[in-house]
Amino acid sequence: MATLFLSECGLRPLPVLHAQPRTSAISSHKPPKFGFLNKTNKRVSLDLRLKARKWELKVSAPSRVSTDEEGAEGTVKELAQFDPGAPPPFTLADIRAAIPKHCWVKDPWKSMSYVVRDVVVVLGLAVVAAYANSLIVWPLYWAAQGTMFWALFVLGHDCGHGSFSNNPKLNSVAGHLLHSSILVPYHGWRISHRTHHQNHGHVENDESWHPLPEKIFKSLDNATKILRFTIPFPMLAYPFYLWSRSPGKSGSHFDPNSDLFVANERKDVITSTVCWTAMAALLVGLGFVMGPIQLLKLYGIPYMLFVMWLDLVTYLHHHGHEDKLPWYRGQEWSYLRGGLTTLDRDYGLINNIHHDIGTHVIHHLFPQIPHYHLIEATEAAKPVLGRYYREPKKSKPLPFHLIGELIKSMKKDHFVSDTGDIVYYQTDPNLSGSSTSK
Repeated sequence: MATLFLSECGLRPLPVLHAQPRTSAISSHKPPKFGFLNKTNKRVSLDLRLKARKWELKVSAPSRVSTDEEGAEGTVKELAQFDPGAPPPFTLADIRAAIPKHCWVKDPWKSMSYVVRDVVVVLGLAVVAAYANSLIVWPLYWAAQGTMFWALFVLGHDCGHGSFSNNPKLNSVAGHLLHSSILVPYHGWRISHRTHHQNHGHVENDESWHPLPEKIFKSLDNATKILRFTIPFPMLAYPFYLWSRSPGKSGSHFDPNSDLFVANERKDVITSTVCWTAMAALLVGLGFVMGPIQLLKLYGIPYMLFVMWLDLVTYLHHHGHEDKLPWYRGQEWSYLRGGLTTLDRDYGLINNIHHDIGTHVIHHLFPQIPHYHLIEATEAAKPVLGRYYREPKKSKPLPFHLIGELIKSMKKDHFVSDTGDIVYYQTDPNLSGSSTSK
């Protein structure tokens, strides 16, 4: 049973210890005779057939019995041999083949039903909060509405991947309405996010929360380092990223001439920038109608909480695991190896609200799978992934445990080496408060 268990986990089973069977007293062969030498060096034989049936055991015993401690130590040694940076013993096609065919089917009616659900909740929350106008209700509204803005973002994100439907026009219209409503340039972000997926796990080419090479990290002034690695500042980074990207890179998601885009994508970027500008103008008009304070309470604060959700989720899907995970360069990088460094996260009750985006590994490898099939696809793929899949920690109803994961990562995941094709995060002791680098 232990051998079967280990083999299912992808580990080399422990060697089987074969026992030497005892000779049965009822065997057709004569039992062996044992003897000793007497003083005259003559052998005296002893017949051991006496009453054999009374003491015979019909089991065989191993030549050596290992203790529980020895078995546990052997298992630990086996587990310690796993190298997350090693090429996996399976291919992308192997994972794809394990996923049921219906998981790839996109149902536009089902996708639209989620849009209707979320929009109704967003409008309902706003009406209730404005009507109640209570000091008790407003904080509850901000938390709930900020989460719902994040849910709208995830649906627009699915439109950008084409997992919303097989109709590009429907994806574009729904994506623009969903993303523009929360001040996200749909095509601008869609294209940069596509770059992120195509280069996930690559030090230089990744686009989202990629590590800083040591040279770039050390060139940053202290204020920039504090803003990037000290909570809560990194959780407010998204609007700045849209305008100017990450340190070491330049360009804007609103500029059609940015090096984020190629020539035939510029019209799409202009369209999204126009839609974003129209939404910004609408908010300014609402500010004149209802007053800036009311607009801040109904839209501004929920928007800030949405940004915090976005930064938290996108960061923790690529950082903060208890074991160090590799980043790649050069020929060591591949789409599969980069995707296997992503992490699933459990958000408790929020899982359903934000459309299971925490089921992230399979999403990164196969972004065409609709969000409502991600859980089933992940379960089907786990036997193939083996130890390359890292089971997320179970969350309580609200995922407060992830705040601790975020803080720990921000204290130790600062930069990677300028050289090497497989690198791991290193720690700046001046930022972490530690005297040693990890």
